[in-house]
Amino acid sequence: MSLTVLAGAALIASATVPAADSSVQDATPQATLEPPAPSVQPRTPSETPVTLPVPGFAPVTDGTPPPAAPLDETSQPAEQGIVVSGERSPAQDPMQSVNQASYDAVQAVDGAVIAPVAMQYKKAIPRPVRTGLRNFLVNLTEPIVALNFLLQLKPGKAAETLGRFAINSTIGIVGVMDVAKAKPFNLPYRRNGFGYTFGYYGIGNGPYMFLPLVGATTLRDVIGLGLDRFLMPFAVGGPLRHPAYVYGGFVVRSLDDRVENDELFKRIDEESNPYASYREFYLKTRQAEIDALKGKADFQQEGSIILPEAVAEVAAEVQVPVTPTIVFISQPVVQPLPADYVPPR
Repeated sequence: MSLTVLAGAALIASATVPAADSSVQDATPQATLEPPAPSVQPRTPSETPVTLPVPGFAPVTDGTPPPAAPLDETSQPAEQGIVVSGERSPAQDPMQSVNQASYDAVQAVDGAVIAPVAMQYKKAIPRPVRTGLRNFLVNLTEPIVALNFLLQLKPGKAAETLGRFAINSTIGIVGVMDVAKAKPFNLPYRRNGFGYTFGYYGIGNGPYMFLPLVGATTLRDVIGLGLDRFLMPFAVGGPLRHPAYVYGGFVVRSLDDRVENDELFKRIDEESNPYASYREFYLKTRQAEIDALKGKADFQQEGSIILPEAVAEVAAEVQVPVTPTIVFISQPVVQPLPADYVPPR
């Protein structure tokens, strides 16, 4: 009985609930899923991209900014805009373009004329004769050296210089032989001049210059050299104004300097930037000599010239010999100065 009732209830329930067939499903509208339309916001005038014509670069037309370069810990985010950069002349060399052109021209003449003539001079004239000519010309500068030691309030050095001049002008046969530097006199030659005196009293270098017939110099030193040359005839005598001495002495001095510094010039030419190497060599050598005059450094015993400061750590590992050394830019190349060189002190 109970089974019959249950079966009847099931039949009634199935008759009252309509079955969902395929026709009903096809009639029901289906919803289409589409991505929502982007929300377009009008640009304000400040947001409108501005395209500047830059030669060699295609303009950006879609307003998409270029991908930003990754920043390291030390870099700063770059500001928007066009940055024009270029290598500026060092502070001590404001006329670098003119000096570079002068240096290149002098180097061309040196390679074509001066160096070959200097090497022929070296072969044709025996070394003792060349040394005697150099001693003679150096001896003529001693009164100016003594005068500048007096101006620097160094009367002892001035007296020693005058003693050198007297000994070499007499015993040394008008300075051809430098007997004053040997025993028992022990009076070595010391460089000095008005350029050193200006530096001794704090006058700065002024702009660096590379001049034909002069070479590397500064405004301070070229003025000092002019005073040295102007006063020499008054200190030594009238014959120094004679054209034979003026031109002859200049030629001999130039050829001798070229022969003595040939190895140094070759090493500078091997640098990646010979002009900058030569400039730094001159400026640092000059400053070291003036520091020695002021008693700030013993240039002959412990000074060294390092070009530039970037190689200081490498140069610190190099044994510094008794004579001053020069370490050039690209690699630690050591070039000793002449063993008989004595700075002004």
